[in-house]
Amino acid sequence: MRAEAEAPPVEPLLDSGPAAAVRLSGVSRRFRLRGSVVVALEGVDLSVAPGEVVAVVGRSGSGKSTLLELAAGLQEPDAGTVEAGEAVDAAGRRAACAYMPQRDLLLPWRDALGNAALALEASGIGRRDARRHAAPLFERFGLADFERARPAALSGGMRQRVAFLRTLLAGRPVLLLDEPFASLDAITRADMQEWLAGALAAVPRTVVLVTHDVEEALFLADRVVILGARPGHVVAELEVCARRPRPRSDFLGGPEAGGLRARALEALR
Repeated sequence: MRAEAEAPPVEPLLDSGPAAAVRLSGVSRRFRLRGSVVVALEGVDLSVAPGEVVAVVGRSGSGKSTLLELAAGLQEPDAGTVEAGEAVDAAGRRAACAYMPQRDLLLPWRDALGNAALALEASGIGRRDARRHAAPLFERFGLADFERARPAALSGGMRQRVAFLRTLLAGRPVLLLDEPFASLDAITRADMQEWLAGALAAVPRTVVLVTHDVEEALFLADRVVILGARPGHVVAELEVCARRPRPRSDFLGGPEAGGLRARALEALR
């Protein structure tokens, strides 16, 4: 009887290849709602360098999620161009980006390991092999001993870790994260921010993170882009000089974060 092959090393599963850039140039997006035209974004210019983490902050309705869906190839702009990696067409952008929406969207009938392994199954790996390949990552992502747990048995933070692991296992060079911790309580949210900062340091990606939380943006990102009220447009860009990952309390309580927070809140007004 042939011995079962060992699971592959962890790192190749998380290797997305060279980091990729994201660019929006003169992008506008309009929707028709109840007979009226709603302008979600107008004249947006945004560049994200390979390996950079950029946070997009704005009030509700400023077009933050629309911006991510355009980058992900789930929508097309009415004007301007959107590029992810070297692709400007929707199919090419979808191939370059892994998109994590606001809700974790874990399948309730699958256990945690099965949910994480979905990304590998989608790439053509059989279910049994996908589970075997994903299993070694659970300890690294703080999920050891929860491989067989159904989503209903997991805490909010654990569900988000499973969803993030699934996103990473897609093996794409660009991560698009839409309010990943919005549904969590304040303490769990702070813990997850620190966890994500460590994960992005260990597994670098080009990241666009949408959030309404200014402190979350400052803590996690290299640069913070502020969108003005509808129609969404860039009103400010703030560079964060402190190197990632940052000590959360020391950084957010320090002078750099204090000055940037004041500038961000003024731009949002």
